[in-house]
Amino acid sequence: MDVLQLMDEWGPEKVVCVSDRRTGMKGVLVIDNTARGMGKGGTRMSPGVTVAEIARLARVMTWKWAGADLFFGGAKAGIVFDPASPDKEAALRAFARKLSNEVPREYVLGLDMGLTERDAAIVQDELSDRGAMMGAPAQLGGLPYDELGVTGFGVAEVADELMSLSGKRVAIQGFGAVGAAAARRFAELGAVVVAVSSVHGALVDPDGLDVARLLDLRASSGDLAVKEYGPVQALGAELRVPCDVLVPAALQDVIDADLAGELDTTLVVEGANLPTSVAAQEVLAARGITVVPDFIANAGGVVAAAFGMDARYSPFPVNPATVLDAVSQKLRANAAHIVAEARNRGTTTHVAARELAQERVLAAMKLRGRVA
Repeated sequence: MDVLQLMDEWGPEKVVCVSDRRTGMKGVLVIDNTARGMGKGGTRMSPGVTVAEIARLARVMTWKWAGADLFFGGAKAGIVFDPASPDKEAALRAFARKLSNEVPREYVLGLDMGLTERDAAIVQDELSDRGAMMGAPAQLGGLPYDELGVTGFGVAEVADELMSLSGKRVAIQGFGAVGAAAARRFAELGAVVVAVSSVHGALVDPDGLDVARLLDLRASSGDLAVKEYGPVQALGAELRVPCDVLVPAALQDVIDADLAGELDTTLVVEGANLPTSVAAQEVLAARGITVVPDFIANAGGVVAAAFGMDARYSPFPVNPATVLDAVSQKLRANAAHIVAEARNRGTTTHVAARELAQERVLAAMKLRGRVA
């Protein structure tokens, strides 16, 4: 597609496409808007990554940082490569080298789909800079986001703020880093997890799943945990099971207007980025189903990243308990505020959250002289 078609009044400010013939790596960095600070966002690796996808996610990061009222700019990166390939490290190192002009001066990488804490360590090693990528193992002075489960933790905290979770039924689409951490925290808060899913199918039990057993299986078998736990149903069953809280925590664009009309839930907390269409959001609002937008609900990662950015060259480790406490306080307050703002403005929660984020970004752009 024509990259110029991606540009509007907010950005992107910079799109950098890179490739490496030796490894076959292709990649893209999109720096969307830096009015509130330097570019910071996750980097994903997948054979199907596109420029348009990364640009869309970079915009979400702009709103996410502003929505959380933290002073970094929206950015995202993607690597067109199979994360299961034995040549993953070579491709990752090539990607880091190609972006050495931008990283870490203009953009700091973070973990996203297809990358792990060890991959963060590889990028830091390739660029000889601890500040090049967040999420490295604690043994290297990093703040291990996946190990702490900050994003999933925050999703459950948001739900608990809006609805006392004791005895409530929760369905989670996706049982990766976000979904698994959310399930753990939901169980700790007294909820009953009635459904989870992975690429291998959906587990549904109205009486509640054994979350501790699922987490043990995931630790040993990864995505196969769902299949090993017991008989699975077709994907989609986890979205249609009656529940009090529904957490789409897998991919984008999974709930359209038709499905929104069928959901049997009271609260939707978006653990994944962009899981609902605009039409779906309007249907859910009309049905009285509260939706916590992605860049509000899954902002636990950016809160943790802010701690990591602040301490990236410090010899002192970040206290994980401090991070989780900050995630809880920030996300609970933001979620309650956005739900109230949506009522006051007579809009969907997505519109209210985006308007608030845009107001903050526009104010920064004006102060910097980027707009009249």
